[in-house]
Parts: sequence; C-alpha cells; structure tokens
Amino acid sequence: MTNLDKRCIDTIRCLAMDGVQKANSGHPGTPMAQAPAAYALWAKVMKHNPANPKWPDRDRFVLSCGHASMLIYSLLYLAGYGLELDDLKAFRQWDSKTPGHPEFGHTVGIETTTGPLGQGIGNAVGMAIAERWLADRFNRPGHDVVNHRTFAFAGDGCLMEGVAYEAASLAGHLGLEKLTVLWDNNRITIEGRTDLAWSENVPARFEAMGWRVLKVADGEDVEALVKAFQEPACGRPTLIDCTTVIGFPAPSKKDTHHAHGAPLGDGEIRATKTILGFDPEIQFPVPAEALAHWRGQCGPRGAEAESDWEARFEAYRKAFPELAAEYEAFLNGELPTQWQKALPSFSTNDAIATREASGKVLNALAAAIPNLIGGSADLAPSNNTHLKDGGDFGPRESGRNFHFGIREHAMGAVLNGMSLHGGVKAFGATFFIFCDYMRPTARLASLMKIPVTYVWTHDSIGVGEDGPTHQPIEQMMSMRLIPGFTMIRPADANETAQAWAIAMSKGDGPVGLALTRQKLPTLDAERAKGAAKGAYVLEEASAAPRVLLLASGSEVHLAVQARKVLEAEGVPTRVVSMPCWELFEAQSPAYKAEVLPDAVTARVSIEAGVTTGWQRYTGNRGACIGLDHFGASAPADILFEQFGLTVNQVVQVAKTVLG
Repeated sequence: MTNLDKRCIDTIRCLAMDGVQKANSGHPGTPMAQAPAAYALWAKVMKHNPANPKWPDRDRFVLSCGHASMLIYSLLYLAGYGLELDDLKAFRQWDSKTPGHPEFGHTVGIETTTGPLGQGIGNAVGMAIAERWLADRFNRPGHDVVNHRTFAFAGDGCLMEGVAYEAASLAGHLGLEKLTVLWDNNRITIEGRTDLAWSENVPARFEAMGWRVLKVADGEDVEALVKAFQEPACGRPTLIDCTTVIGFPAPSKKDTHHAHGAPLGDGEIRATKTILGFDPEIQFPVPAEALAHWRGQCGPRGAEAESDWEARFEAYRKAFPELAAEYEAFLNGELPTQWQKALPSFSTNDAIATREASGKVLNALAAAIPNLIGGSADLAPSNNTHLKDGGDFGPRESGRNFHFGIREHAMGAVLNGMSLHGGVKAFGATFFIFCDYMRPTARLASLMKIPVTYVWTHDSIGVGEDGPTHQPIEQMMSMRLIPGFTMIRPADANETAQAWAIAMSKGDGPVGLALTRQKLPTLDAERAKGAAKGAYVLEEASAAPRVLLLASGSEVHLAVQARKVLEAEGVPTRVVSMPCWELFEAQSPAYKAEVLPDAVTARVSIEAGVTTGWQRYTGNRGACIGLDHFGASAPADILFEQFGLTVNQVVQVAKTVLG
C-alpha cells in the first residue's frame, strides 16, 4: 500500500468521524474499519462509472450494514458521484442528501435502502439472481452484454439476522458465483463484544451452505483485499472473512462498543487525526492529492468500462437486433404493446377460487410478458403460481419458476433485489398469514417505491380446518397501513384479472393480492373493471339508496345476497365492492362522493377480518361486520356461520343502522 493509498483511506475515516460528530448522531466505527476494503473495491476493482451511475452493466454495491452510511456517502463524494462536501456536513439533517441510512432514489449512487440488518444481503442475492437470469437469456457466444458482479458489505449484526442466513442458503444452493459478500468481522455490536450472544463458526456455516470462504486476516491490507475481490468465479458465491478493528485507529475507543453507535467526541477525534497525520483542528479534511487520486482512479476507469460495454452492445445490436431491443425494453420497464389483451375473462356461469383464477391470469400474462418471473415459498401448488413451460431457476438452469423454499423473509428481500437490479418483473407467493414474515421487506419495497407483486392466498377464515394459526385476521388491515403499499382483495375471478393488470401497470410501488381458497361466484366482467378505481358500485339500489353495503373479497357476495333481501323488504340498497382502499383514495373527490354519497349515512362494512379502519367509510352511524378475534378450526362454511358472516346478520345490522 502506497502513502497515497493510505491518505485516500484515512480521508474516509476523517469524514466519517466528523460527519457523525457534527450530527451528534450516527456510527463512526464501522466506516473507519471498512475504509481500506471500500477503497480496494471502489478504486481498484469494482466496475462503476460516477459520471453515469445507472449504466446497465455496472457492478452493484450494497452496504448491508446501512448504519455505516457515512462510508458510502464518503465514497460517493470522493469518487465523484455528485455529492459535495457540504452534503456530508449535513449528515442526518432535514432535507439533506445524506440521511441516517442509505435511501434508494434519494441519493445518487445508492442501489438499495439499507439499515434493517440482513436485508441488504437478501437484496444482493436478488441482484445476482437478476443478473444471471438476464445473462442466460440475452448473452450469446462472443457477446456477453450482461456480465457484472454484485458486492455487499455486511457486519456481524447482518449475519446474526435470520433473513441473511435464509438468503445466503438460497444463494449457495443456486451457485451465484458473481455474488461476493465482505464480512466486516470486527467482533463488536452495540452492547459489547459479539461473544456476549454469538459464538458460531461463521466461515464453516457459509461453507456448509455452499459458499467459498476467503480469509483476509488484516483489514488494513489493501493488496490482500484486492486479491480477494478479484478471485475468479468458482461456481459458488464468495464470503470474504475480513478481520478489522472497529474505530481504528482511535486511541481509546477502537475495538470497543464505544466506537459503534455514538460520536467519538472532539478530543478522541483530534487524537485520531494526529495519529493519521491530519491536522487535528481541521474538520472534514480532504487533501487535494487524495481527492484527485480517488477521482482519477474511479472516473477514467469507469468511463472506459462503460465505453467498452457500449461498443460491445452496438456489435450485439447489429448481430441480434430483436434481442437487443427486448433487452432495452426490459431495462426500461416497458411492457409489450397490447399486453392487456392477454387478460382472460371469466364466465358468470363458473364458480372459481380467486387463487385459481389468479393462476390462469398469471399464466396468460406470462405468455405476453416474457420477463414476468417469480415463484413461491414452497407453496406453488396451493398459490397457483407455477408458470407452465417456464422452466425452473436452479443451480444449473435459469427458467422463470423460482423455488424460494420455506424462506418467506428472504423471498421478500430477494424480490426487492431483483426489482432494484432492473430488467425483470418479479413476484413471490405464500399464504396470506405469512405476509407477517415478509412485512419488513414489503415495507422497504414501499419505501423504495419498487414494483414487486405479492401473491398471498388463503386470505381469511375461509382457510377452514387449518385453524387460527393459519387464518389471517389482522393481516389485511396491517398491510393497508403501510404507506405506498397497494393491497387488493378481489371479489371474484374477473376482479382478480383486473388486480393483476393493476400490478403489472404500477411502476411506483408494490402490490399485494389477497386471494381465496374457497370458490366464489363470478361477477360480470365489464362491471369488474371498476376494480381499477379501488371501489365501485357493483349493485345499484332500486331507488335512491338508503343503505350502503361495503365489502371486499369473498364478503362482496354476502353483500349482494343481503341486498336482495333488503330490496324485497322495501329498503333500497347499494352494494359497493371495495377491493383496494389505496386506489379508491387516489380517485377524485367527485368520484368518491358518487360511490359513497354523504347523504347516505346508513352504511355497513363486511370483511372477514378486524373491523378497525373500516370506520373511515362507515362513519359514526354505520356498523362494521368482521372478526375482532381469532378464528377456529372447522370447515369454512361453519366458521362463517358461527362468526356471523351471514346474509341474515348483514340484513339485521343494516336494519339496525337504519334506526
């Protein structure tokens, strides 16, 4: 390592210390420990171009230990991605480009939002999967237009989280050889040394999962780090076990938890800068020679790599014009023209479970949208998510059907990574009750506004005999609470087709589909198109309505039957199907007032789940029919009767609210 290399590395350490100190908040020790590895990767190995952060064949970098955000902000500034020194000085402040944890879409050069530990590893696995799928689809002999790597930095905390091991297990099984994770093995967490709670043999565990493990005994050894990052592919993902000293070289706080989650303090920072050979009185020091070297290493090398790729892609375009056009369309998120014509329509003569209808719609769409890929957490036969003739994505093949195993949390993180990589439209499936295992990843998908589709079946007590452990009660309302998450519970097969159309069209956030196990009557296909607005008048009152029955999913049919009884008794009743609150709230005030007129205050909501939340639509004079308790084990029809989800109950409650 040259003196200039060391100066470049130590500049990161000074920026990390000063940024956290000025904010009086943050984590200085991990950026200081990882500075040599970051320099080795970004300045000497990784294929990236600061002048064009989104060029398709760049290597991806994920800072899974997102609390070390001053590391990546320093890298983005020093490498020339557009961050300025003032941005680093505004760390964790209002409206800054340097929030407390890296946020995708907020700061140029950030590939994914990280902070919840372990999630970044799952994202990196997803990115490596997307790269391999696209490479196997598009590359041709002599034309490797998709050929990049995914790197992730992870700390001890990341590797303690279950999601990381779920994702790592899947990566090892699939043999994702273009994935490299550096483990910052500093043996410190917030409470103290890791042996307070952790004593496992991490390298042995990763080897058992099918990873290659490389050892870098000294995290200050740039040459060893470069060599480890450059190790050729071997058919397995790579873990670099890198021993570091947290907070190095702070004299009194290095190698202690005091360097982890709090500012080092002015005195400690001055002493550390003195050790590093920096002026202790200068805050945010950036030696001119270090900045010039950083940008001289990253800029020209990145521009050359991108220019080389562009030349190769032009040759590819001439040799394979149709493939090149398809590849660009995939990357741009474009759907094939007239893809909506592939949507099937279902006959009102048929009764069909919405999970079964979803399977038919999904396969029809997959025939029209070739980059629609995904799978299930070992429940494809129940979720109806198998793509016929799509092939499997496995260790030796890159088909369209993914077998995530019983790893719902990792599945969610992997789906996020696939979507963030670009070029694919990813979906994942399990039972609705297990969306609880996926909630952290679904929340991050919403925060990042990425278009992931979740297929969640067995959506209510209609699961039946499996009992309360498998019967979603609060899950529907829980997912509605996530800002930016579009949750759709279709009432029949034709609303299910509309739900899939919404999911395919939406490019600015995730969509969840809650689907039934039990068969349901089929609604008129034209009327069901109203689902696109979130709520619509399904059955109109015979005169000016006196009662509004509002329902989602299977309970819409209860409302339809109850309306017939009420109408026969002289009570004009309107039925409103409300498959998606979020889409309804996005409509104009005039449309919402048309569907739910203020003058009609007698309103009853019907949904086989908790009633909390429905009051926003039923108002003070209305009533909510649902389950504010757990279910039970019995056939579905018995449960609906025992828990009051019946036509008679709806009629009686409607009469009560009429007064």
